[in-house]
Amino acid sequence: MDSFEWNKIAGAVLGTLLFVVAVKIASEMIFEVPMPLKPGYVVQGVPAATSGGAAAQPAEEPLPDFGTVLAKADIGKGQQVSQRCQQCHDLSKGGPDKIGPNLWGIVGRARASRSSFSYSSAMSSSHAPWTFEALFRYLKSPQAVVPGTKMSFAGLPSAQDRINLIAWLRTQSDSPVAIPSPAPATSKSSVPAAGGKPPPAAAPATPEKTPAEGPSKPATPSKQPG
Repeated sequence: MDSFEWNKIAGAVLGTLLFVVAVKIASEMIFEVPMPLKPGYVVQGVPAATSGGAAAQPAEEPLPDFGTVLAKADIGKGQQVSQRCQQCHDLSKGGPDKIGPNLWGIVGRARASRSSFSYSSAMSSSHAPWTFEALFRYLKSPQAVVPGTKMSFAGLPSAQDRINLIAWLRTQSDSPVAIPSPAPATSKSSVPAAGGKPPPAAAPATPEKTPAEGPSKPATPSKQPG
């Protein structure tokens, strides 16, 4: 077979490849499928993407009275919620670090204090203790509370789930942190009225005045018929 025949074969192969590539490009242009505006399903624990690429800031949430809610928390349900944490954390005493650090004794422990784990610079920027308040806020949206943390968990939007989880995590310690005393109940007398001012004090009762009695007049003798 001479070189002319080889050139024809190579040209045919090249032409076929160019044809296939052209058909592929044309089909993608004709049958282009736009991205859906809303995902068909949501994977739990994965944060939703935003246009700016940053985690959405959670709405400000009032702190509960931990002395009341922790005493009534369902520790069993808290253990069930902790199964979401166990994908990245080991929670047993003396357990290893995984994607995240071991969480035994996490309540009351200083932040980024486990020497065997390599924390992000954002997490290592503070060594404040993990109080009930700090965990309650952090577990709602880790990326919003500690921007730059390596923890990619989307958070627990349910306040009751967080309370139950914190109550269970508290028991996973050699020396569980004491539950604070409940906040004192607010007296109804000190609650402001609708106008923003405290209700006026009731005026003391004033005894009714009895008119003074004048001197008694002498009785007039009746005239008897004579």
